[in-house]
Amino acid sequence: MYSPSMLRRFFCFNAAASSSSITPSSSTTTITSKKKSLVYLGSPQVSATVLDALFNASAAPSSSFEVTAIVTQPPSRRDRGRKVMLSPVAQYALDRGFPSDLIFTPERAGEETFLSNLRALQPELCITAAYGNILPTKFLNIPPLGTVNIHPSLLPLYRGAAPVQRALQDGVKETGVSLAFTVRALDAGPVIARERIEVDDQIKAPDLLALLFSEGSKLLICKLPSIFDGSAKVNAEPQDDSKVTLAPKISPEESWLSFDEEALILHNKVRAFAGWPGTRAKVLVIDDESSNNHNILELKIITTRVGSNDKIRDNDVHDVAFVKDALVFPCGGCTDLEVLEVQLPGKKVTSAAAFWNGLRGQKLKTL
Repeated sequence: MYSPSMLRRFFCFNAAASSSSITPSSSTTTITSKKKSLVYLGSPQVSATVLDALFNASAAPSSSFEVTAIVTQPPSRRDRGRKVMLSPVAQYALDRGFPSDLIFTPERAGEETFLSNLRALQPELCITAAYGNILPTKFLNIPPLGTVNIHPSLLPLYRGAAPVQRALQDGVKETGVSLAFTVRALDAGPVIARERIEVDDQIKAPDLLALLFSEGSKLLICKLPSIFDGSAKVNAEPQDDSKVTLAPKISPEESWLSFDEEALILHNKVRAFAGWPGTRAKVLVIDDESSNNHNILELKIITTRVGSNDKIRDNDVHDVAFVKDALVFPCGGCTDLEVLEVQLPGKKVTSAAAFWNGLRGQKLKTL
C-alpha cells in the first residue's frame, strides 16, 4: 500500500531495472543525446499499449526521439481492498525501468509546479492517449511541435469522453481511430490520419477499445517522422464541424435495461456498457402462478445476442424462457433478447444454463 504522500507529483521510490529497461535522460544525468524529446500522457491500461510502442520505437537504432517524461493520473484507491494503486501507465513504465522522478502525477495539468518542471524538460512533442485531464492553453503552448492525441473514433464523429461506448450503443458497423492535434476545443483539432475498422456485432467495448488503441499505436509510430519534420501539421485536415457527433460521458443511471425497447437496442447497450457501468435488469421470480410468493431480482446482464424471431409465443408476453443455451427475454417490437451470461449481486458471472438450473422450477417474468 502506498502512503498518502505519494499522491503528489513524483513517485519517490526506486524502480528495479529489467533486461528491457528504458533509460532516458533524467534530471540527474548529463544530456548528450540529440534525439528529439517526447513527453507521453496516458493513464489506463490501453494507454500502456501506446507507451509500449513508443518505448520500442525509441529503442531502435534509427530512432530520432526518446521518451523523456511521462504524465499520468495520480495513484488512486481501487479494487475491493481499496489499496492506493498506481495508474496502469505508471506501473508499466516502472516495470520497464523508467526513472520514477520523470513520472509526473499532477492532480490538474494546469498546476504551475508541474508546468515549470515540464518546461525545464523542453519537450518538442507531447503525445496523449486517454490521459483523463483537460490540457490548458499554458500546457499546449509548451511543445513547439504541438500535442497529438490518439482518439478512438473517426473524427469528427464521436467527440467526447465515451466514443467507443457511444459508437457501439448506436450499433455502428464501422469505426476507427484518429491522430489529431490537440486544441482547446474538445477533440476538434486538425486530423493527421485515420484508420478504419469494421465492427463485429458481438464485440464489447473493452475489447474494441483495446483494438483501437493497438491500431492507434501503429498509426502513431508510422506518422511520427512527419510529425517531427513538421509536414504533418502542414497537411493535417481540418475537421468538418457540420459532421460532428458527440459522445458524452456515461452515467451509472444509464445502465438499466427496459424490455419495452427492441432487442437490438438492448444488445448494443450491453456491448457498449460492458466493463463499466455494466447493464442491469430487474426480473420477477415467482414460486407458483397461483400464489403471491414472488421476489424482485436484480441481474447484471453480461453477454447477449439478438433472437432469431422464429419463436411462436404461446405464453405470457412477460415470461422469460430458457431455450438451448440462453434465457430468452421478450422485448418491444415482438423481438427477443437472448441472454447468455448473467451475474447476481456479489456473485461471479455464470452461464444462463447454470442460472436457470438454480431457479429449481421457479418462473421468471420481466417487469
